[in-house]
Amino acid sequence: METEINKKTSGGKILLIIISVVVLSVLIYYAVMMMLSPGRKIAEIKNEYAARQEKAAGINEDIKKDSAYLRLLKEKAFLQSKIAMAETDSIYLTISLADSTARLEISGVVVHTAKMSDLSASSIIAKGNENIILPLLATPFTIATSTATIKKEPLMIKIAPKDTTEYKPDIMPDTSLTETICYILNMTNGTRIYVYQEEKAKPEDAKNLFKFDMDDRLHNTWLAIKNVAHFKVPEYHPYIKMKIPRNDAKIIYRAIPRKGQVGIYL
Repeated sequence: METEINKKTSGGKILLIIISVVVLSVLIYYAVMMMLSPGRKIAEIKNEYAARQEKAAGINEDIKKDSAYLRLLKEKAFLQSKIAMAETDSIYLTISLADSTARLEISGVVVHTAKMSDLSASSIIAKGNENIILPLLATPFTIATSTATIKKEPLMIKIAPKDTTEYKPDIMPDTSLTETICYILNMTNGTRIYVYQEEKAKPEDAKNLFKFDMDDRLHNTWLAIKNVAHFKVPEYHPYIKMKIPRNDAKIIYRAIPRKGQVGIYL
């Protein structure tokens, strides 16, 4: 009897060790794949804009590291992006990481300005190699899709009255006056721009902001797990996250077109 108990105990320990090794191997494999993701994104950016980098191949390497030279490159890339957006005759968004400002512009004229109270960006954008990133920023980012807590264009379906006696003025409350405002702009190049209202005037604001952010994280984690399960390196999305006044956040979201453009200045 004692021998059987020892065998069962020993078998249980072996099974536990096997499960632990499998789980640990899966976690290590997932961590390695996630670490490879940013590097692959940088390689994609470098390959896609290699032609632009080749034009500067004859420039001395020491000059490329000079702060004044890099500042001029940043201004040049931003101006190239703004010129391309201005030619569309459509409203567009510019984001300056240098002075934490977001601006709505049309044909080069600023029509609205919002100051960010909090700003963060992925290391690829904020601390990456400027000679690789700047060619990317010289082209406007185009919005592919967006996710938001408010409607892009509030609509109301109304049945026309037969005559003036049946007419009643429409009173449709704007739910965005009470809803917590946060949204994500997904760009065609894989970059994501997160905008959150800075105010937490109501008790539910903090909860809604947390829920919105958690839903996004869980969705991204699920997609990453699916890719890893198929032996694929998960797609990495460079990001910019900002907090601005809720009224500014609403104005910007509803002003820019669904497939609008965004310019970034470092």
